Amino acid sequence: MKRFIEENNRAQGYLLPESIEEYVSSDNPVRVIDAFVEELDLGQLGFAVLPEATGRPGYHPSSLLKIYIYGYLNRIQSSRRLERETQRNLELMWLTGRLMPDFKTIANFRKDNGDAIRGVCREFIALCRRLDLFSQALVAIDGSKFKAENNLDRNFTVNKMKRRLEQIEQSVTRYLAQLDSADRQETAVAKVKATRLEDKIKTLRQEVRRLRKLEVRMLESPDKQISLTDPDARSMATSGKGTGVVGYNVQATVDAEHHLIVDHEVTNVGNDHGQLTVMAERARQATGEEDLTVVADRGYFSGAEILECTNAGITPYVPRPLPSSARAEGRFGKPDFIYIARKDEYRCPAGQRLTRRFTSVEDGMTIHTYWYSNCASCPIKSKCTTSEVRRVKRWEHEAVLDQMQERLDRDPGKMRTRRQTAEHPFGTLKAWMGATHFLTKTLPKVRTEMSLHVLAYNMKRVMNILTPEGLIDCMQI
Repeated sequence: MKRFIEENNRAQGYLLPESIEEYVSSDNPVRVIDAFVEELDLGQLGFAVLPEATGRPGYHPSSLLKIYIYGYLNRIQSSRRLERETQRNLELMWLTGRLMPDFKTIANFRKDNGDAIRGVCREFIALCRRLDLFSQALVAIDGSKFKAENNLDRNFTVNKMKRRLEQIEQSVTRYLAQLDSADRQETAVAKVKATRLEDKIKTLRQEVRRLRKLEVRMLESPDKQISLTDPDARSMATSGKGTGVVGYNVQATVDAEHHLIVDHEVTNVGNDHGQLTVMAERARQATGEEDLTVVADRGYFSGAEILECTNAGITPYVPRPLPSSARAEGRFGKPDFIYIARKDEYRCPAGQRLTRRFTSVEDGMTIHTYWYSNCASCPIKSKCTTSEVRRVKRWEHEAVLDQMQERLDRDPGKMRTRRQTAEHPFGTLKAWMGATHFLTKTLPKVRTEMSLHVLAYNMKRVMNILTPEGLIDCMQI
């Protein structure tokens, strides 16, 4: 007696063929993709919806857009793989009506419609806003480094170029010494070895000439850096000591309630300085929340940025950078000096008054400097400073930073919220993208590719929140 479920006979014929519709259940995500794209005004977004009067008819932008959204939702980013999927994947056959464009058509659609595709990503954010998914008015801002289509060996900075030339010089010196040794021997093996060494030296000298030409181009670039495969990719340091990546810095603003990516941007600047205000303002426009609260790590700490956010009605939570080396060396840091606002002076750990002495301008910021004249006689001077007097500097708007620090001290859980909110989407997206991360080259194309990833991520999150059928119902209201 058989105890297994039996398969159908491959040679069995059917009186009436099954329709593709029967293979796609009512809660299948492809129905969400179909409903979402059909609700878009593609012409207003910038897609070419009017066909050419002559020539072979082309594919409607909605069909190609559906293919890409399906691909990124299912971790299929390659145009060649998408071409194969349209020929064998029942879900894609249902979604496109059995259209099977070639990979070049699919790739050109992404290349030629970058701005419009980024607009589609913003349209889904607007849909989330209409569904009241951003009701908490709290977002986390963070940046992460994503690999570009550029190998480390094909990126050069001043230091990397210097190290590479030194390595070649050492190799040439070593080969010349081995060649001299081989010349002193008259065996057949020595002659073969000498020939091989001469070829290596010749190859290395050709490499030096190539690197010298690249060095000229590198020094002419604004940031003294050059990437050969993707000219917009840049070498960036990562959190691990001595590690780095050639790629892009992706900025993201993430909703704290549902972990939806409210807004994102791709830059080739390796740090997060100067990004706080612009990302916070864009998040406020996307969510429609006027009284927005943003949390970010200390990489975003900038007095001018925090002041600008505060003046704009946005409440920032950004921890100060780690204290200076004075703390590490056992001396008092600036937090040990208490500012007394009503007297405009500081009180040092020894109880002495540090009064304002002069005002200067540093990096466009007005700075007041305070000190106590009789530091030399202080019994704890060795724990305070190695100079004649201890000077404390204060920015003219530092009260804004003090207020923010007070908020952080009252609510230390905000930093835990930031970590749990902002780092989750980045980890998910990198897992979806695989080891290579970006497949396209140059900044505009990478931004388009990132928008497709963000759109797929947000769509999957909302389907988990509302169910596919619930999301379709909301879109059709």
